[in-house]
Amino acid sequence: MRYVSTRGEAPELSFEDALLAGLARDGGLYVPKAWPQLTCAAIAGFAGKPYAEVAVDLLEPFAGGAIARPELLALARDAYARFDHRAVTPLVQIDRNLWVLELFHGPTLAFKDLAMQFLARLMDHVLAARGERVTIVAATSGDTGGAAIEAFRGSERVDVVVLYPQGRISEVQRRMMTTAAEPNVDAVAIEGTFDDCQGLVKAMFNDLAFRDRLRLAAVNSINWGRILAQISYYFVAAAALGSPDRRVLFAVPTGNFGDVFAGYAAKQMGLAAERLAIASNENDILTRAWSTGNYTLGEVVATTSPSMDIQVSSNFERFLFEGAGRDPAFVRAKMGALAQSRSIGLGEAMVPFRQNFIAERVDQAAVADCIRRVKAESGYLLDPHSACAVVAARKVMTNQSRHIPHVALATAHPAKFPDTMEAITGSRPALPPRLASLMGDRERASVLRNDLGAVQRFVEDRAGRRSAKSRAGVAA
Repeated sequence: MRYVSTRGEAPELSFEDALLAGLARDGGLYVPKAWPQLTCAAIAGFAGKPYAEVAVDLLEPFAGGAIARPELLALARDAYARFDHRAVTPLVQIDRNLWVLELFHGPTLAFKDLAMQFLARLMDHVLAARGERVTIVAATSGDTGGAAIEAFRGSERVDVVVLYPQGRISEVQRRMMTTAAEPNVDAVAIEGTFDDCQGLVKAMFNDLAFRDRLRLAAVNSINWGRILAQISYYFVAAAALGSPDRRVLFAVPTGNFGDVFAGYAAKQMGLAAERLAIASNENDILTRAWSTGNYTLGEVVATTSPSMDIQVSSNFERFLFEGAGRDPAFVRAKMGALAQSRSIGLGEAMVPFRQNFIAERVDQAAVADCIRRVKAESGYLLDPHSACAVVAARKVMTNQSRHIPHVALATAHPAKFPDTMEAITGSRPALPPRLASLMGDRERASVLRNDLGAVQRFVEDRAGRRSAKSRAGVAA
């Protein structure tokens, strides 16, 4: 399997090289050259199969033999052994034909763990085989950073610097980054929004001299490996509900379009799914694009679902590539126009966008009402992001689709947002016992202004110190 850039001006890469590269050198995102196809028998066979084995079954065609199956299985089993639930991603029914897919049983209580734990092991495996080391720079709107730091902390081959928007994430989310004591990980608060953090990361990757000097790698969902690892839970959930003989509708809370693009990828591989429901909060660029055909950037609004407080949905570029018949010239023109005017028409990608997705805006009042209603009716406690998905699932449930299972992706544990949950329900959800010390642990973080030069100097300083220590250790 080879990987191509959405902008068509970067070299094709192997699976391992795409895994380590993250962003393509032409500024585009890597996608597989073709979508592997699964048989109905293979999909049906996922029902009841251990999650790690399903993940490997799905990853193997994309890896193209780069890593032997026994090694992949060992890496996957080790990754998912850290999850609290034996099913890894259990389904919970909360209403007639409405299920919640719990994706928060990993170490940092968010769906990002499902990809990050596996990705960290894959990257360490490849780097060890090559005798190389890399510096990861990542932007987070709340969950990616904690998942990345938890997955890579203590690694001998990876340094991690995570940028997060100061004052725009929950205390629990912040502490999952800032309490890690290992010297190879750093959390940096940026005086700005998530879009500012994401812009800084992209700018560092687009500075090719800086990128090459520090051997930059990415673990945001611009990295194809992240998307690939997220495909698994769509197939696992669908098979548990009777797929491929029974179609399923998924509602996905999203800001950066990565999680819902994984669902699109699953459909391209043969998943029997209806249109994917995009659940947005007040930062509704994807809903507005779906309704009007214009992708127009706005100002980021702080909400009760902070991980979705995004206006620049990076992974939407991958769909533009797909929706325009894999035409890189179309993508280059659109992304260039977006950088200039902050608004583009979707053109020929509009029809495929509406054919594959349906988008719903869910405001904070509806989120709060949903959390209270579900708790009263079923005793189940949703976090605000997951509540966005439940509201969207109910909105798109029509008379024609009521017989189809509707699955809302629950992307975070409510204990990650205790202040918000207390304001909505009157009580604070407790952290799992294994995280009981989190709120008392010492924090370690830096604060930087939204300035590329300042951030680059910080990253280079940290990576340089770590590399020097590593060389000294080898010499000794």
